Amino acid sequence: MQRIAFKMQLFPGFEEEYKKRHDELWPELKQLLKDAGISDYSIFLDETTNNLFGVMKAEDAAKLNDLPATEIMQKWWKQNVGIMETNPDNSPVQIPLKELFYLP
Repeated sequence: MQRIAFKMQLFPGFEEEYKKRHDELWPELKQLLKDAGISDYSIFLDETTNNLFGVMKAEDAAKLNDLPATEIMQKWWKQNVGIMETNPDNSPVQIPLKELFYLP
């Protein structure tokens, strides 16, 4: 099991909308993430910077490379354009974070 952490940038004023969208996460997207081996997935907001901090466990991080090609992931990304920083393919700009400490 691998732990993966990253940060993203939410645009000001979209905190509630971002939370709402994730509270109403589509069942087919939830299943896609679970099928890819993702578990214990959380996203936190730093309200002083609007940075989002994501952390998840993945059975095999290589399986995550297949997610962008799925129709449901493309649809999710497109929905979130305009509320956060995105790449030209509509995926969220994600900055990987290096782990420096872990207390199991």
